[in-house]
Amino acid sequence: MKPTLTAMALALAATGATAQSQDPVTIEFAYPYSHLFDITYERILERFNADHPHITVEFRATYESYEDGTNTILREAVAGELPDVTMQGLNRQAILVERGIAKSLEPFIAGEEDFERDGYHQAMLDLGTFEGEVYGLPFSVSLPVGYYNMETMAQAGYDATNLPTTWDEVIAACEALQEAGVDNPVFWGWNITGNWFLQALMWSQDEPTMVGNDFRIDTPAGLTALETMHGIFRGCEMQNLEWDAALASFSAGDIGMLFWSTSAVGAVERNMGDFTLMTHEFPGLTEDGPMGLPAGGNSAMLVSDSEDPAELEAAWLWLTYITSGEGAADVARTTGYMPPNQAANEIILADFYEENPTKATAVRQIELLREWQAYPGDNGLAATQVIADYLEGIVIGDYDDMEVLQQEMAEEVQDLMPADG
Repeated sequence: MKPTLTAMALALAATGATAQSQDPVTIEFAYPYSHLFDITYERILERFNADHPHITVEFRATYESYEDGTNTILREAVAGELPDVTMQGLNRQAILVERGIAKSLEPFIAGEEDFERDGYHQAMLDLGTFEGEVYGLPFSVSLPVGYYNMETMAQAGYDATNLPTTWDEVIAACEALQEAGVDNPVFWGWNITGNWFLQALMWSQDEPTMVGNDFRIDTPAGLTALETMHGIFRGCEMQNLEWDAALASFSAGDIGMLFWSTSAVGAVERNMGDFTLMTHEFPGLTEDGPMGLPAGGNSAMLVSDSEDPAELEAAWLWLTYITSGEGAADVARTTGYMPPNQAANEIILADFYEENPTKATAVRQIELLREWQAYPGDNGLAATQVIADYLEGIVIGDYDDMEVLQQEMAEEVQDLMPADG
């Protein structure tokens, strides 16, 4: 009879779950977005190797996106080729829990004498908690922000005191930049993973995109979200760029305003041309600003199918190492993500944000944090793509009547949702 995960974890606890075996052990680890996280994990791994020299962490090929990460794990589960630890988008954890691929971390937490749940921001920890049990420890959390090339903005009369605070003001800024000779004044991240910016416009009105199995684009808030996107795309004559091309173009100094995840601040700063970068709060539909914003980012999940207690111990050590203390602090130092661990934010990084103001914007917005919602059922990933296709249709000019688009999108996506009950 095969031992259960709980039994093995309790066995580890009985002998000291954090006690290090001196026998060499290798674990496999997979994560998304090489351009954002390679430098982060390289820095963490160097410290981890010094602290745990008997453990070898092998990095698998990176996932292209959160959707790719989930699809990859689903395939590997069928093939019996799972890594030990995987990083999954905060909105993609549920499907791995529902299918029994992700393992509950409760037995391991119970074996830790000094594990502090309160060390993690509760709203962030809640995102990885299902039916009262923790399955994912948050690693990096982001919120949408505005990026500004201040030399380009100055051409249209903007400085740090008068950056746009509403989407109408963004459109006005686009027009002023175009009059000043700027060909590409803005890129707005409609194509960021998981329909994140659509959800940002919904949460800006304090409205969820999903209620149970009901896709809420057919509401007045849904129409406002679509009309806001249409206004930005047309009013700013926004080019249809792939997300990586948009980031590269902004870093090169070719775009005046970029609305994107704070996650890319580190990558932009490492690659930017000779201009002054400033980040600022995400604009709202009114001067009062957004009422809420979706939490982006990813979580560490144990998906190992190993029965070796030493390998499970090593996987748990790595998982907790990257999500707490100095490991979590490295997220902020190398990217623009916020560490989910309060100790990292409040103690280790006490002076960091004052010295790095471009990375402080998301922290100022943390009270707006809301759930990055998943689409339920087996067709959740398909629904994500259908919505993205409709949004691209607005960008390229296929749709101008947002009420017609609203009805078509609502019907097609709702058909992909599970029937109630």
